[in-house]
Amino acid sequence: MVEPLDHDLPLRGAQPAGASGTTKLTDLAIAKVAAGAARDIPGVHALGLGTSRALGAIRDAVGSTYEPAHGVSVEVGTTQVAIDIVLTASFGVPLHELASKVRESVFAAVQELTGLQVIEVNIEIGDVHIPVPDERTAKQHEPRRVEHE
Repeated sequence: MVEPLDHDLPLRGAQPAGASGTTKLTDLAIAKVAAGAARDIPGVHALGLGTSRALGAIRDAVGSTYEPAHGVSVEVGTTQVAIDIVLTASFGVPLHELASKVRESVFAAVQELTGLQVIEVNIEIGDVHIPVPDERTAKQHEPRRVEHE
């Protein structure tokens, strides 16, 4: 299990001589790193589920801020992090392969950019986006009506 985060401990790492101070990484910052790495993978349509994305669109319409870490939760310890991601896949993408690629990308990005040891990345594919055909395409597939005189 992940050790609880002690927000007063500095991150471990090499510091230049004479440099002092602490660096704190918030859960949100780490979640955004994970979200960015997940979104970079082709086949990830969006993070989160369709219903929560619809609520996000409503928030956007009334002027609320966009939440780039939507669909990502993290449990951060002093030196370790566990990450849970819920995503919507694009139709036609092999889902197990997508999950593996997202997991690898998130592991690498979070470890490289935060210095924390990633102990697990859990992926939940909660939805598959099937694009709605545009009006032109839909008309091409409509049955033709033959009028008899």
